[in-house]
Amino acid sequence: MTPQHLSEIYRNYIGCLNAQDWANLGRFVHDDVRHNGRQLGPSGYREMLENDFRQIPDLTFNIQLLISDPPYVSSRLLFDCTPKGEFLGLEINGKRVSFAENVIYEFREDRIVEVWSVIDKPAIEAQLRR
Repeated sequence: MTPQHLSEIYRNYIGCLNAQDWANLGRFVHDDVRHNGRQLGPSGYREMLENDFRQIPDLTFNIQLLISDPPYVSSRLLFDCTPKGEFLGLEINGKRVSFAENVIYEFREDRIVEVWSVIDKPAIEAQLRR
């Protein structure tokens, strides 16, 4: 697995998420997938993502930075969106917010097996105080 090949897989994965192409999510997510230490499996991972899109109807994953060092990908994702109601324990209620997510993925057999994600919640909180 080369860095270029892994980067291409990752970009296709982000395209799958943005298209909400759940039928093809299994091409990118391993049967043993974990997110921040929680064993989810493909169905739990899909449920998590579908819930994100329900909470944030205009959700779009935008890659700002991508580093590929097989079997790992590190990415900084940018979001500019309007969550409905509560998001990350914050009352957003349809206000537009911008924030970043720093995430590291581990791949096995060309699919994501582990995800470590940190969302910049203080950036959202600062926008809500304005």
